Amino acid sequence: MDRSQRIQMIKKIISEEVISSQDDLQIRLQELGCDVTQATLSRDLKSLQVMKVSDVKSGYIYRLAGNNPVNQQSNSEVSRLDFLADGVVGIEFSANLGVIRTLPGYANSVAIMIDKANPIEILGTVAGDDTILLIMREGVGRNDLIQALQNLMPKLESKI
Repeated sequence: MDRSQRIQMIKKIISEEVISSQDDLQIRLQELGCDVTQATLSRDLKSLQVMKVSDVKSGYIYRLAGNNPVNQQSNSEVSRLDFLADGVVGIEFSANLGVIRTLPGYANSVAIMIDKANPIEILGTVAGDDTILLIMREGVGRNDLIQALQNLMPKLESKI
């Protein structure tokens, strides 16, 4: 089985089934006749931009994030960013740092989308399970950062 077939199979499994770990996905792929190493599967998940999100019934589960760059915000991209914004609880600031609080499991996905968008106001992010540390560039004010985040995720307006 070639890479493109494996990628299509991974997409189908993640979109149709509840998968909560790479081990579960690897076993499912093997059941379907696709032997893949953990390292290859990890690279595939990264290239597909697969996110782990919180699920009430199953803990954390994999979700497909799509392949469109954030800078070319298509309708599906805006929808995905709005979905991620639903997981944001709030934001606080201290000097040139911002802390975004999220629901459990959302922080990493939100941080990835912020980093991919590469707004000029943000030097970088560090994400945990439910918290993102935003590092603002020198000379950037809170209002500038808030505006940049709202441009990325319009639904944030009511949470900031």
